Amino acid sequence: MAGISAEAVRTLREKTGLGMMKCKEALVEAGGDPAKAEEVLRKQGHKTAELKAGRSTKEGLIGFYLHHDGRMGSMVEILCETDFVARNEAVKAFAKNVSMHVAASSPKYLRREDVPAEAIEKEKEIARAQVQGKPAGVAEKIVAGKLEKFYQEVCLMDQPYVRDETGKETVADQVKALVAKTGENVKISRFVRFRVGE
Repeated sequence: MAGISAEAVRTLREKTGLGMMKCKEALVEAGGDPAKAEEVLRKQGHKTAELKAGRSTKEGLIGFYLHHDGRMGSMVEILCETDFVARNEAVKAFAKNVSMHVAASSPKYLRREDVPAEAIEKEKEIARAQVQGKPAGVAEKIVAGKLEKFYQEVCLMDQPYVRDETGKETVADQVKALVAKTGENVKISRFVRFRVGE
């Protein structure tokens, strides 16, 4: 582990909220490159999230957002395993940010499994009509791509996270990162968006 400065470890720790040893190990694995080390930690976070996904979540908090003109607002319920984590500043900030995301992106469903079968069929039907005349294999790939885009538009977990400037992170990625950071199963269980007159 020689060659990794304490300053580099500290910087990565502040950025990710993870332990010193985990950050140092990631930097070693990434050959001292902070961006690659962050990527290593993110990949580990995905694994952590999968392992913790089955654990019971009976604590949590409500995040809310009210637009400055008072005409639009949203609420989200975040669940976790302990009240200690529910009071964590990172979880509170996440709840607020996701409620702002809901207000801005107007998702209809939480995850793709929640989309009714008839809505999926209707999207496929529209997509197939748009690719008529193309070879079958090509047409099916285009239909699958259009369906993926539909999920990204209407499903909260699949939407690009509004606070991620790169446009690569989804809301689901943010949840996984939070699981890695807190060491608990954390999930968005439901949300609601209000707009005056809608």
